[in-house]
Amino acid sequence: MPEKNNTPDNKRTDSALKVNKGIAQPPALNENAIRAIQARKRTDLGVDEYVAGIAAQDRGTLSRAITLVESSLPAHYEKAQQIIEKCIPLSSRSLRIGITGVPGVGKSTFIEAFGMHLIEKGHKIAVLAVDPSSEISKGSILGDKTRMELLSTHEQAFIRPSPSAGSLGGVARKTREIIILCEAAGYDRILVETVGVGQSETAVHSMVDFFLLLMLAGAGDELQGIKRGIMEMCDGMVINKADGDNLIKAQNARVQYQNALHLFPPPASGWAPQVEICSSLKKTGIDKVNEMINAFFAHIDKNGFFVKKRKSQQKHQMYESIKQYLSDHFYLHPKVLDKTPSTLAMMENNKLTPYQAAQILLDAYFNDIRK
Repeated sequence: MPEKNNTPDNKRTDSALKVNKGIAQPPALNENAIRAIQARKRTDLGVDEYVAGIAAQDRGTLSRAITLVESSLPAHYEKAQQIIEKCIPLSSRSLRIGITGVPGVGKSTFIEAFGMHLIEKGHKIAVLAVDPSSEISKGSILGDKTRMELLSTHEQAFIRPSPSAGSLGGVARKTREIIILCEAAGYDRILVETVGVGQSETAVHSMVDFFLLLMLAGAGDELQGIKRGIMEMCDGMVINKADGDNLIKAQNARVQYQNALHLFPPPASGWAPQVEICSSLKKTGIDKVNEMINAFFAHIDKNGFFVKKRKSQQKHQMYESIKQYLSDHFYLHPKVLDKTPSTLAMMENNKLTPYQAAQILLDAYFNDIRK
């Protein structure tokens, strides 16, 4: 009689329910990739490490440095200024191009087509696309990369969308510093896209070498469609979306704009602004736009206006930095912070006029710093 097996069914080695060992599976997470991501996300880099990474054209380090520059924390401000100071000698002589136009003119599509054309010519480009910030939520969509699919994935291009944060002309407050960092990273064409056309576009004009105005044909009275001040500032104008049935309209608009530009006093650069037409969608006319910009730079380089304008921009930047510092120092002052709520409440209850309220805060500030 065979010996009885007293082993429980769930422990029997000859059970059909036994689970055999399968092929060893790889880990669900790639440890090497995790370590690499963590290294890239390090926020405790020293100033020299930031500068070395930027000089080595590491886009991750450049992005983190820009985030540091955009930060409003005092500790980040000091570190950012040290990085910028060390990057100035590394910054190449890039060409800075400001691009503006009415909403819907196709700025993002044009920048992608123009940027890809520049890359084909052997350039490295950085696009500083400034998104409007909501006055209600203070947030921005920052969706420019989604509208520049080819350019955003190209290794010779760097796109940095930044919130305008209520700054003048829709230009991010730190755009000038970001330009220096991008130049130090080897980008020789800097494209600054602004929110839209307005009188405050002088902000972007003060930081670029060439100011390009994009326009549409057939959208109404062409000569009434923009303000005189913008036309006087632009170094070149491009009629976009010149394709299909709109081609003839664009050609007619080009003649009208060119005649209008001749009526303005000649600019200090001695350059006569030109008007070109293009189709960003069809990639036609982009080469003519690039030729116009290159002719402009050759002109101002020959007559010395390039260096003169850069020096003027540095002086403007100094004054803007002083105003920004004084503004921050005032609003963050303890006495001002302490008195602001009660002063606002009195003003809202019609016990103070706005001018009296402002004087109370100014007195609180100056009386304290005079001690």
